[in-house]
Amino acid sequence: MQTTKLSNQSILPLTCSRSGSCCFGKAVMLNPYELLCFSIEKKISVREFRDSYTNFGGIQLLFNGKKDKKGQKACSQYVDGFGCSVHNGRPLACRLYPLGRKIQFNEAHYIYEGDTFPCLTDCAEVLELPKLSVGEYLKGQEAKLFEKAQDEYLMVMQNIADIAFELLLDSGLSKSGDTKTLAAWREIGNELPEIVSERIGKEWIDILMIPDITDNHENPIAFAQKHNDLLLLKAQEKFGDLKTLQQLHEACVIIMSVALHLARGLGANPKEIAEHFIEIAKNHGAKE
Repeated sequence: MQTTKLSNQSILPLTCSRSGSCCFGKAVMLNPYELLCFSIEKKISVREFRDSYTNFGGIQLLFNGKKDKKGQKACSQYVDGFGCSVHNGRPLACRLYPLGRKIQFNEAHYIYEGDTFPCLTDCAEVLELPKLSVGEYLKGQEAKLFEKAQDEYLMVMQNIADIAFELLLDSGLSKSGDTKTLAAWREIGNELPEIVSERIGKEWIDILMIPDITDNHENPIAFAQKHNDLLLLKAQEKFGDLKTLQQLHEACVIIMSVALHLARGLGANPKEIAEHFIEIAKNHGAKE
């Protein structure tokens, strides 16, 4: 699909007509900070929000509401005739829409996909509204905090994956001639999210998506860093005293599953990331 790259100065029909059409039939991925923000706005616990309104352990917002004329179901937070019921807590994907955001060489770029600007498909009336620059639109959407959360969680994902690399490369597992671990990483990258969430299990899913952090909700960087510390501590508790090559292999598979599941929640492609990690491991002596 064609991708159009934008600058902050790009002028587009970004003034919303508030038709609600973008609240139907989407796949909105979530990170743990966004689950927290949703729960605060909903005035329920993070666990209650996760269990009631998301799929796959919390990485995807549930769309199970009323259908539109195309047969697409509404977001679970959409109220007919009103709009988003938790607008102030909405995630980055909703704040950016119809724009996408990609990180390349540690720099963020904004894009939209397709030959036609997405809003014009269902909301042609936006052409009659004032146009905005990308920068003006992002400021109005108050996207900055949520972008910081997304970027920080990309680092958390890498830190989790680094544990898998250590278990594989520094423990003697790869030197033993093991070929099962990289094969399992590739399998995880290709698995459906419901399978990966089952593979991870409730204990890891809970600490990944609903960490026990009661402060820092207004500081996404501090929240993600504290979450990172909790995940590393959990890994040390679970994997700090492994005895056998089989135990090392199983730990490698579980922790890489956690990293790739978080990656999917961040909107990344787990298959591509898994292949990237496999190549790095092979370059350091691992076999498949």
